[in-house]
Amino acid sequence: MITFITGGARSGKSRYAEKLAMAYDEVTYVATAQAFDDEMLARIAAHRARRPAGWKTLEAYKGLGEAIAGMSGAVLVDCLTVMVTNLLMEAPVTREAFDWDAITSEQAALLESYVMDEMQELRGGLERTAASVILVSNEVGLGLVPPYPLGRIFRDIAGRVNAMFAEMADEAIFMVSGLPMRLK
Repeated sequence: MITFITGGARSGKSRYAEKLAMAYDEVTYVATAQAFDDEMLARIAAHRARRPAGWKTLEAYKGLGEAIAGMSGAVLVDCLTVMVTNLLMEAPVTREAFDWDAITSEQAALLESYVMDEMQELRGGLERTAASVILVSNEVGLGLVPPYPLGRIFRDIAGRVNAMFAEMADEAIFMVSGLPMRLK
């Protein structure tokens, strides 16, 4: 069983996903965030504090397919859009002096390929696991078109990632103001 949960910032996605996971005796929480500043440290601490003591935690954003393939019980992945961000920032094309404002279509294609390779690896793990998986992701396509190249690239890739996982999910939920709306 794969459940895909999406929605805007602060829509209640993570709390709803955690509520679903509490129905299982065995839960592995896959935390994809990295703490690059004090605000992110505080967000990570708040998420950690909400988790029941008996839940296992895996802090990673790469190689998740292989890890999840061998898991049982429930697996909660929070979140796919943070994975996209992490992967964009570490992609080989961005390692040297890189000008996000002058990105070429070839560079954008390399970035997307790098991210999508990792997402396909995750998809493969989801197809092989015995666990029930809950995926959390931000819906990024409902707002204005970002005025800068990095924002547009991120939005486009995150949208394609969301579409891929929503399509493969058994259940898809859209969170609005803390309320779940069933999409499928």
